[in-house]
Amino acid sequence: MFASISGPRRPSPPRAARHARRLAVLATAAAALAATGLAVAATPSSAAACNGYVGLTFDDGPTGSTNALLSVLRANNVRATMFNVGQNVQGNPSAARAQVDAGMWVANHSWNHAHMTSMNQSQMQSDLSQTNSAIQSATGVRPQLFRPPYGETNSTLQSVAASLGLRQVIWDVDSQDWNGASVSQIVSNAGRLQDGQVILMHDGIQNTRDAIPQIMANLNSRGLCPGMISPSTGRAVAPDGTPPPTTAPPTGSPTTPPPGGGCTATATFPNVWGDRYNTSVTVQGASNWTVVVAVTAPQRVSTTWNGTASWDSTGYVMTMRSNGSGNTFGFTTMMNGNSSARPQIRSCTAG
Repeated sequence: MFASISGPRRPSPPRAARHARRLAVLATAAAALAATGLAVAATPSSAAACNGYVGLTFDDGPTGSTNALLSVLRANNVRATMFNVGQNVQGNPSAARAQVDAGMWVANHSWNHAHMTSMNQSQMQSDLSQTNSAIQSATGVRPQLFRPPYGETNSTLQSVAASLGLRQVIWDVDSQDWNGASVSQIVSNAGRLQDGQVILMHDGIQNTRDAIPQIMANLNSRGLCPGMISPSTGRAVAPDGTPPPTTAPPTGSPTTPPPGGGCTATATFPNVWGDRYNTSVTVQGASNWTVVVAVTAPQRVSTTWNGTASWDSTGYVMTMRSNGSGNTFGFTTMMNGNSSARPQIRSCTAG
């Protein structure tokens, strides 16, 4: 018997369709990604306050199109949960690693997308354990979430998942991208998302990638932001696990340390989103300068501009040097679960 689950279950596609899709995944996974690094698009001039959060999820990766998907997600300031198939991770570990490097969350979607309710308990245990190991080996992250293939589950499978520290997550909204939905249909389906809900989408589908900008425009218009899926509740929450703010996040106040060597650096935080924020630093008293900035773990700087940056061995202390682009430089910091900390300027040195 199937356990009762909330939300619709994706029906099993015909055997031929499943076979064709897996062949396509294997074929594309055989080609190495040209590069795992992703260019970060210019941040928008403004961002709506987050009055709620939704979980954007992508199943069946990584594929040969994962890098393209990540580029679209980053260009639209999206963090999402990637429910990965173990054998795909094993065949394309660099793409799985690129997901984490791009700020995505990685999760377990079984070893080879089989009908797991036909397995016995031992087979289920082996399948999920093998997938966990592949994902952790490729990314350094141990999954906390599990989505059963086709949404098929029973009490045994849920018990096995729980024993491995995995929270089962189905979905509230099915984008129908796996069923040949058009871009407009995917956008329309995503428009049903409400605070805390989760949508099913898939890696490797062009229409899905094309729909993301429109999906985000709709969510932003309703004050909804992409969030993480809580391992405790299975619901979408703020990226650091806190409930949505009742007002817009604070922009922060300037930080002006004592001048060092004849210059002063002042930091402000003009843009704050649910998962990242921008810092703008203005230097006064010198046109040729070196500024040392420290961020608080586990936050990480993802991109910089108008300066030449270098890092210490920890990766948390950045030295920024002038490069002829003026006396104001900036950088984007991923919160990575710490939404309260802001960078501290340690010194400003002229010359």
